[in-house]
Amino acid sequence: MSRTDAPPLPEPLRVPVADSHTHLDMQDGTVEEGLARAAAVNVTAVVQVGCDVKGSHWAAETAAAHPSVHASVALHPNEAPRIVHGDPEGSARQGARELGGQTALHDALAEIDALAALDHVRGVGETGLDHFRTGPEGMAAQEESFRAHIEIAKRHGKALVIHDREAHADVLRILADAGAPERTVFHCYSGDADMARICAAAGYFMSFAGNVTFKNAQPLRDALAVAPAELVLVETDAPFLTPAPYRGRPNAPYLIPVTLRAMAEVRGTDEDTLAATVYDNTARAFDF
Repeated sequence: MSRTDAPPLPEPLRVPVADSHTHLDMQDGTVEEGLARAAAVNVTAVVQVGCDVKGSHWAAETAAAHPSVHASVALHPNEAPRIVHGDPEGSARQGARELGGQTALHDALAEIDALAALDHVRGVGETGLDHFRTGPEGMAAQEESFRAHIEIAKRHGKALVIHDREAHADVLRILADAGAPERTVFHCYSGDADMARICAAAGYFMSFAGNVTFKNAQPLRDALAVAPAELVLVETDAPFLTPAPYRGRPNAPYLIPVTLRAMAEVRGTDEDTLAATVYDNTARAFDF
């Protein structure tokens, strides 16, 4: 079996569940094929997340065309510094970018704002801070973008979807300072149990991805164990973060049952109860 082969379909869940964060545009096959595989294992709704202007338009269009897809739109935290400062090297997926300055950032944010007004767009994100990939020179652009997204989410009454990588204290500080939207989701929750208690006190949703199954992820499992049931979500972040035992192979929404079953074990509950709770939580978080 090759590392590039898609994992097999898991046993279907008995109770429908939602994938709170996925990137269908980065996965193999058509949207229809991906949704059909997900539906076959009782993953009946997905939140498609944009990471730049182009991807956010795609998310909105895909949600408009598919009732089981809900869109979230944003500039990823690493996208804001690329817009402001340029990225002459680029990457295979994103390509090079010319220096655009503050004007280009404000123009991009205006496009996100317009998309966030659409009814089938249910979230603003993924936004936040990433201290892993962006150095000190990009921090100001990241924070400006994050604060702008918080305001966009509040203005349109949409969920705020947060990307927080090695930036816990700063993310929590900015949320407290700016005033978090009514519904705030920590996508791919990466904090420990202490941070989970802080998030719970603030009413923030915590969405757990396939990395909760990794051997070295005990702090994540500790956080999951103390998170209030009404604030727990599940996601793939596909095609990334494929759960064990398929780590390193392509992820997709149909693998949600693998992660959900591992989560149920950590929480000492049965999978049917957790699936029902998580679906209700996701529908409440994204107002669908």
